[in-house]
This record gives sequence, C-alpha cells and structure tokens, in this order.
Amino acid sequence: MSTQFTPIAEGEFVRNQILAPFAEETGISVDLLTAEYAEFTSRIEAEYEAGSGEIAVLCGLHGHLASFAYALADVSGVTPGGTINPTLMAKGQIGGKQVYIPLMQATYLMVLNKKALDYLPEGADIWALTYDDLLQWAKNIYEATGEQKLGIPAGPKSLLHRFIHGYLYPSFTGYQVLAFDSAAAVDMWNYMQELWQYVNPAAPTWDAMDTPLLSEEVWIAWDHTSRVKEAIVQRPNDFIAVPSPAGPAGRGFISVLAGLAIPKTSPDPEAAAKLIQYLTTPEVQVKILQGTGFFPAVAEAAGAVPAGALQILAKGVSAQAASPDAIVCFIPGGIPDEYKKIYKDTFYKFVIQGEPVDLEFLREQATRLRELYIEAGAPYPAPDGK
Repeated sequence: MSTQFTPIAEGEFVRNQILAPFAEETGISVDLLTAEYAEFTSRIEAEYEAGSGEIAVLCGLHGHLASFAYALADVSGVTPGGTINPTLMAKGQIGGKQVYIPLMQATYLMVLNKKALDYLPEGADIWALTYDDLLQWAKNIYEATGEQKLGIPAGPKSLLHRFIHGYLYPSFTGYQVLAFDSAAAVDMWNYMQELWQYVNPAAPTWDAMDTPLLSEEVWIAWDHTSRVKEAIVQRPNDFIAVPSPAGPAGRGFISVLAGLAIPKTSPDPEAAAKLIQYLTTPEVQVKILQGTGFFPAVAEAAGAVPAGALQILAKGVSAQAASPDAIVCFIPGGIPDEYKKIYKDTFYKFVIQGEPVDLEFLREQATRLRELYIEAGAPYPAPDGK
C-alpha cells in the first residue's frame, strides 16, 4: 500500500516494470494499492487495532510513516539491496527502532550553466560550495559582464518558501523554526540583502528556473529537481547539477524522502523483507527514477543511471545527500499553510523590498510560527525535532 505512485501512468509503470519482474523471479505475487494519506493512515490503524491485516509492505513519505510508527515493525534486520547513506538511514529511526528503509528521494539543488565556471572564485569547489562562495561568484559575474546571472524563483507559484525554511535557515542557524529570530538569522537576512544585488531582477516573476536557465537569463539557479529538469533534458551538455551551498551551521537541504515499512500486522514479513531488498537494488532504483522521477536512495544507483539529463541530476542529488556537512530537513507537516506565508513575507520585507532587518518584526513572526505548531500539536520538522 502506497501514498506514492498515485498517477495512473506511474502506478502502471510500477506494477508492470517493477513488481512483475519481482513476482517472476521469486514466485511472490505483489499488488500495488495506492491511497491518499487519510485512507492510508486509517487502514493501517484499523489493521493494527484488529491485530491482523492484509497489507504486507507500506510505501510512504517520512511524515506519513512517522505518524503511526507504533504500528510498524522494526526493520533493522532487513538488508537493503544497496548502500544507503547513514544520515539518510537514520531518518527512519523513530522511537528507538528502524521503522522504515529509505526507498527514494526528491530534493532541491543548484544548476549551473558551464559558462559560469569561468568566474568561479579561486579555491571554490562546485561540489562543496558555501554561501560566501556563491556571493563572490555572482559578484564576479556581475563585475565581468554587467549582468545579474543568479536565479532564485520568487514568483507567486514558486517554491521560494522551501529555499527559506529548508535551505537558508538550517544552513545559517541550524534550525528551520527554533532559531527564526536568532542573531544567526539576522546575519542570514543581512547576507541575503547583499546577495540580492546580484540576483536577476526578474526573479519575483519566476515560478520555476528551467526557462530562465534555457534563455540564459541566469547561469546559476536554485530550484526543485522537477523544475530544472527540462533545461537539462533540452541541453544536457550545457548544465551541471550540484549540491546547494553550505552556511556557518552546515549544508541545509530538504529531502522529500519516501520509505518502505512493514506493518506489525503484515501477513508475510519474510516476503515483505525480500521485496524491500529488491526495491533497494541499484538496478531497480534506476528504473524507479526513469519511470517516476524520484531519485535513488542507494549510492551505487547514481553511477548506473544512463547518460543524459537524469544522470546529471542524479549526480547532483547523490552528492548533496552524501555531503559530510549535511543538515537534512523535512517539509513541515500537520500545520496550516500559513507557515509558508510567514517565511515568504519576511523574505519580501527584508530582501525584495530591502527594508532594514528588524528584530522586533522577526520576533513577531517567530512567535506566530511557533504558535502554529503548538496549536496543531505538530512536531517541529527535522533538524529541529531531531
């Protein structure tokens, strides 16, 4: 049972190209039952309360599985089919047990036009950039060309809020929520004011970065993998996907992480373990990427991705996930969407409008943000609720 692969084409791909070969190979028949989160949760809770069930394996996002960890078996004895980064594997440890094995991930990262490499600051490494490097790089390009070639999507339907809460805040403060109005946050907003001088002025109109990359209005861009993919598909020889930068606290980035779990009421835990092992082999991980756009969780899969756009993106995703200074962040769950507005309003005030960084305003925003979690009884997202 899965909250993923709900589009009809994805579901058919998984049934025919992923699960059918497993059944042929092992003699274990598997059917894919997709469900929205509410149905997914109620079904598992009902089977848990009944003490028996029909669902053998679960596939869901971290937040989906964490909410009923009590109903899930410890899968620490299940050996994945490939190597999973320990930081990533640790995200499946909830309540003192391994409740899921990471299956696949999506994320947000940087995409570079190779023309930008001529202006890379001395000593900077594109695979381990810092925010200071990014500032100097954008400045170098501007001073040499007179153009603002850095792109951050800040349009009305952009994912700007993800950049703020999952990238900037953890990289500069170590947290998404708990240090919203800290001294480190003030430094971060001052940094962004300086960086914004070199961001293309059309950024507040852009919802995705693939078109500005293709038009070369920008040479350096940050966005979700799905929103830069088209640029790389069309011109794979011109672009490189690399990890997002690191700040004083580390390299903060969002992992949209889906995992595999076994309910305590699974009718066949042994067969379930075999399926998990199969789904985490490099070959199957590459198939999942090709058919669904979700990136591998196992290290060996990155090198097995066929040449072209997906390999370029997969290399960037894998490098980011394996960063030694990684601060893995999850998207907040269980709270109203008002939290997005809090982050974006603060960005618009200080960065786009360029108003002085106002600690009193930051404190008001921080108070309201924390209230959202308290009112909803929701846990703070990683890294805050480690």
